[in-house]
Amino acid sequence: MTFLLRLTLLATLLLGAGLHAEPMLFTPCADTALPGSQCSGLNVPGSYDAQGRAVGDADADAGAMHLFVRKIPADLPAGQAPKGSLWLVAGGPGESGASFYSLLPTLRRSFPGFEFLIPDHRGTGHSSRLCKVEESEQSPGGRALAGAEWASCFKGINLMPEYAAQFSITTAARDLKALIEGERSKRKQPPVYVYSVSYGTQLVLRTLQLGPLPVQGVIFDSLVPPQTDARWDLSQRSHVVNQVGLQVLARCDADAACHATLGEPAEALYRRVLDKAQAEPALLAKIPGKNLKNFLGSMLDVPAARARIPSLLRDLDQGKDGELAAVRATLTDAAASLGSYPQSPLSIPLVSIISNSENNLQPSLRPDWTAADLDREEADLLLTSPLPRILLGGGLPTYPRDAYFGALPAKVPPTLVLQGTLDPKTPYAGAQAQVQALTQRKAGKVALVTVHNAPHFILWTAPACFEQASTRFLAGKPAQDCTL
Repeated sequence: MTFLLRLTLLATLLLGAGLHAEPMLFTPCADTALPGSQCSGLNVPGSYDAQGRAVGDADADAGAMHLFVRKIPADLPAGQAPKGSLWLVAGGPGESGASFYSLLPTLRRSFPGFEFLIPDHRGTGHSSRLCKVEESEQSPGGRALAGAEWASCFKGINLMPEYAAQFSITTAARDLKALIEGERSKRKQPPVYVYSVSYGTQLVLRTLQLGPLPVQGVIFDSLVPPQTDARWDLSQRSHVVNQVGLQVLARCDADAACHATLGEPAEALYRRVLDKAQAEPALLAKIPGKNLKNFLGSMLDVPAARARIPSLLRDLDQGKDGELAAVRATLTDAAASLGSYPQSPLSIPLVSIISNSENNLQPSLRPDWTAADLDREEADLLLTSPLPRILLGGGLPTYPRDAYFGALPAKVPPTLVLQGTLDPKTPYAGAQAQVQALTQRKAGKVALVTVHNAPHFILWTAPACFEQASTRFLAGKPAQDCTL
């Protein structure tokens, strides 16, 4: 019997109308990802109706999906009860909870004495996957698709569009609600909080639309913008990246030492390098992906790499390779710092289905939009993202938007928002707009902490600021802005 099958037998969802999830039974994990951690799981309906009840066959083996959850016990003496619990909700869509494993030291400092509960969304990690064979841990590519698995996986999903619709944001939100409520109900617990990042903030907002959660507070890291605002939908990602990139170049001009090193405005230097890259195939061949705009766009996510942009442009202009090698090493080290686990690979099918169903307004706004149109729109941008072009390709079925699309919860618990001013994924202005919308509807107390100079994912990129803000939030103290 496999590890996941053993977990499936640990807990079952009462699938009848009006019944609540049973609490999970945690036992020592069979893997070695985090020694000392405990694992469990929950069977949930494949589909829910508008009231959150199971749809279809109530036989768990026939219709249910499995959710994997890892618990990291509090770092306390044996027998001492935890001071609180923190649910960690990953981003994506498509990321598993494994993205938090290497960040445990920061989390322990920020939430001393807390235990951490880390679920894998349906479609990610060790939870039920869209492609049961191709994304299984035993497949040639493990949880990632490899070789011929791409074609067979996509073909299978396209043959079952109703199955793809079971992986919507709302079904994942109902899963999360069942997990939190089930765990909370099993005993009298100390305070419970929820932390989420990026897409995870959208998922938690959707969960709160379904009704109140038994938690004392919510932390949104890199909050998604309003869902119906076309300025920030995913088809506009290159414009968001370019705006942040121009700020980074302008910061170099404003810094005497940086400007002296370049000897000219950073943007002028970059435009010359772009022209050289187009005219010299050998230069472009050195750039990962052979796309300088995308490469510099990716550097914005990592502060240490972002700081090297002026030096990289100077080296490329002079025909040197040393800084490029240093940047590549910096990006490799940054990725490695998040760790690599069997459940780490991103679920690309889930990314495509959720993104094109709910976070890409392009098909409805410009149904005849083509790759050539995108080329023309991005021609004048200096930094770009590959995401708009990926979404343009489609290739998988979408699901219809439900009544929760574009809306916000009526009420939220005390909420802390951590947002970087140089975030190239969930822009600072978008987070401000979302906070303003929640404030105007008097949904609850929402505090925005501005993390100056920080990019996306404050927990990872600005850990000291994260620790400071979280500690004050737990203590009920007013939020304070921070600088990376």
